[in-house]
Amino acid sequence: MPLVKRDWCDQIIILDGGSSDGTIEWAKGQGYEVYVQKRPGFRHAYNEVLPYVTGDTIITFSPDGNSIPELIPALIEKMKEGYDMVIVSRYLGSAKSEDDDVVTGFGNWLFTRTVNLLHGGHYTDAMVIYRAYKKQIVYDLELNNEEGYALAEKLFQTRISWEPLLSVRAAKRKLKIAEIPGDEPPRIGGERKLKILKWGAAYYFQFLREVFCWR
Repeated sequence: MPLVKRDWCDQIIILDGGSSDGTIEWAKGQGYEVYVQKRPGFRHAYNEVLPYVTGDTIITFSPDGNSIPELIPALIEKMKEGYDMVIVSRYLGSAKSEDDDVVTGFGNWLFTRTVNLLHGGHYTDAMVIYRAYKKQIVYDLELNNEEGYALAEKLFQTRISWEPLLSVRAAKRKLKIAEIPGDEPPRIGGERKLKILKWGAAYYFQFLREVFCWR
């Protein structure tokens, strides 16, 4: 977080999942606005904090080392060109993910190809958290509604985030989308909580369901 310059944006919210490692205390001590989510899972965290977002553009940034802070100004400048969403792609041009293994690398490729084939996308990275998008499209694409997630989560007994569905519905709506290249370094601490089989199955089910269930 010290590498994220505060004058790059109008508001920074530290969204915490209920950590017990001193993150909350440190963030408050540094003067950051902190929100501790009530329901577990990325999507619920986003929904809970959305009313507190004052700007018209959201950047979702993971401060575990996977997202490179120095790319934030380039992300903002690209959005100023009139895009609805700009993705920091781990697979565009010479960009690479150092956090991928064989399984996650193949999974990200497969999911992105599926989104492109089924929903008319042109992505190189449909899954990544690191992206900027207009706040209004959360409502326009109904990302804040349970309907798009409930069946997948029930079938596979898991909780999923909204980035993949955002990629799908933005492509279906033919929004103006761009990507910029950005490496994904290894995380600097903590444990990866990726649930490969459950999340993979839930997202793939979601992609197939979207062919028939959302217009």
